[in-house]
Amino acid sequence: MAAAAAAGAPAAVSEKQEFYQLLKNLINPSCMVRRQAEEIYENIPGLCKTTFLLDAVRNRRAGYEDPHPRVRAAACTTLGQMATDFAPNFQKKFHETVIAALLRTMENQGNQRVQSHAASALIIFIDDCPKSLLVLYLDSMVKNLHSILVIKLQELIRNGTKLALEQLVTTIAAVADTMEEKFVPYYDIFMPSLKHVVELAVQKELKLLKGKTIECISHVGLAVGKEKFMQDASNVMQLLLKTQSDLNNMEDDDPQTSYMVSAWARMCKILGKDFQQYLPLVIEPLIKTASAKPDVALLDTQDVENMSDDDGWQFVNLGDQQSFGIKTSGLEAKATACQMLVYYAKELRAGFVEYTEQVVKLMVPLLKFYFHDNVRVAAAESMPFLLECARIRGPEYLAQMWQFICDPLIKAIGTEPDTDVLSEIMNSFAKSIEVMGDGCLNDEHLEELGGILKAKLEGHFKNQELRQVKRQEENYDQQVEMSLQDEDECDVYILTKVSDILHSLFSTYKEKILPWFEQLLPLIVNLICSSRPWPDRQWGLCIFDDIIEHCSPTSFKYVEYFRWPMLLNMRDNNPEVRQAAAYGLGVMAQFGGDDYRSLCSEAVPLLVKVIKCANSKTKKNVIATENCISAIGKILKFKPNCVNVDEVLPHWLSWLPLHEDKEEAIQTLSFLCDLIESNHPVVIGPNNSNLPKIISIIAEGKLNETINYEDPCAKRLANVVRQVQTSEELWLECTSQLDDEQQEALQELLNLV
Repeated sequence: MAAAAAAGAPAAVSEKQEFYQLLKNLINPSCMVRRQAEEIYENIPGLCKTTFLLDAVRNRRAGYEDPHPRVRAAACTTLGQMATDFAPNFQKKFHETVIAALLRTMENQGNQRVQSHAASALIIFIDDCPKSLLVLYLDSMVKNLHSILVIKLQELIRNGTKLALEQLVTTIAAVADTMEEKFVPYYDIFMPSLKHVVELAVQKELKLLKGKTIECISHVGLAVGKEKFMQDASNVMQLLLKTQSDLNNMEDDDPQTSYMVSAWARMCKILGKDFQQYLPLVIEPLIKTASAKPDVALLDTQDVENMSDDDGWQFVNLGDQQSFGIKTSGLEAKATACQMLVYYAKELRAGFVEYTEQVVKLMVPLLKFYFHDNVRVAAAESMPFLLECARIRGPEYLAQMWQFICDPLIKAIGTEPDTDVLSEIMNSFAKSIEVMGDGCLNDEHLEELGGILKAKLEGHFKNQELRQVKRQEENYDQQVEMSLQDEDECDVYILTKVSDILHSLFSTYKEKILPWFEQLLPLIVNLICSSRPWPDRQWGLCIFDDIIEHCSPTSFKYVEYFRWPMLLNMRDNNPEVRQAAAYGLGVMAQFGGDDYRSLCSEAVPLLVKVIKCANSKTKKNVIATENCISAIGKILKFKPNCVNVDEVLPHWLSWLPLHEDKEEAIQTLSFLCDLIESNHPVVIGPNNSNLPKIISIIAEGKLNETINYEDPCAKRLANVVRQVQTSEELWLECTSQLDDEQQEALQELLNLV
């Protein structure tokens, strides 16, 4: 055995040396060398790969030679990549060894670049590490980070070295961001040093360090909350104001700009209404950045070849030896500034009112800013929040702003070429309709919108047909199928946004919108045909659910279109489809009127069958199952003549509480209160025998955060508990069946209501 071990040692050393050489090759300037190294690296087993990487990071000897600093830096980078590629399983399996190795490497003062790479890898690792695991190392990790911060701060003062410090402050921000309130005990040891870094970083070459440190301070403040941060708030705001003042006199591409913009937004979130006093100082440079015109140029191909990649330009070849170029560095800053304007409008509302007109005039034209997707996304996202701000000034001002917004927003839905941006524009339009309410669209708008939505739905079906044709072609393979599936997912996502727009129209216009909707009716009916893919059926049913919920009793005139699809899809293999069908059956009972009585009667046995299925409470199925339970509750409450209430009620009670679907859970609890308050004998049980079950349902509702203290249901549930408490014997019987957490939850409910 000993001989075998001795023989194995040189082999292991040799393997490790080969692995270190491989890491060097991964960062080799030669493309051919890198490509060959990547192929070899991919074939190394995962566990061996991780072991060798950790040894390289720790600076363990491979034979008699330590890994080269470039190898250690590459190992850190590769660990970070693995943490991204295999999250969160990689974190769950290797948390102890990886965190320890990276922290030790950060403490090693031998090489700033290696320290920086280790810090970067730790940030990535933390990002997807479950909080419950990270908290195990929080104390030692924070102490290590603080000791490194002190050393690096001294190096900055003595030598002006900053590389490792830049990554270190980002690491501290990542830890605070992840740990949130658990970072509070460590706040006081970090904040003085972080403020000191900002005060010291005045030279031009320290701009990036200053920006990252300001970002870190804002992350730490957000993590610990306003109460703790207020002791430093005034001082930090003065530092930010000083930096902002300096920025106003600097170049447009100053690296501090994006960090400052984000930091101001976090300060807004921390301080809430107290931030309004600073908004005039922030808003002017923000609007200036958001309004910036991009640098563009038309150059000869030879001129393009002479330009460096570092110049920040991107080019599109136009043919005839010419290329169109745009400078991209300013575009990111513009997009960030637009996103921050959205944030301020959303968070400050009344405090942002005086800027709404200026901002809306900036944002509406940016719906057609095709140089940068995120600029258009921010422009679209801003619309409903700006309307909310405008509403504070009164209906006339709001109507004028909507008139300015509405037409370009509808046209953008019809012309936007990017699916991700289009989905945001459609979402913004739906929210804007909900803000504006009934009658916000004139006949021309409705006609244009109808044509656009019809084209989207027709395009959806056409694209599905084209994908089926491509599956029959000779070059069809797994790679083609993956591409087709990606296309299908994009189409389905747009279908969900069509559903969102229709939902906003049904919920605001009610049955008045139905004549307009009938131009789309054949297409929606086509969605719920049994031959359609399940996402089509899911969203088609959701659209009919909205019609039933918001347009009843008139909705009954469409019943023959959705009656059998609604019932038959209760048996569908896909839980999303069952959920949509079950929700529809529930709103039939709640809103549908007497015309729906027979349909509700037919629904009960189908709903019960789903609930009683052996795997009904699995993670995959539970939401659909809870919608079935809620639907039966609605039938019992709103259509009691359709069912034997006394026979079904005991079963319904046994299925409670609901855990996952919070909206349906609160409705079931409200109905339970109705039954208890009316002393329904089946629910209370003979000799109060069901009260322990009822008390446990209430306790679970509080534990699962289903019970919202603003909801009247919370007060009613608390009264039920207090009523049971009046009988000491009965209360003891109820609480004896609860665990400590459930008892604490009940007490918290009583204390707060």
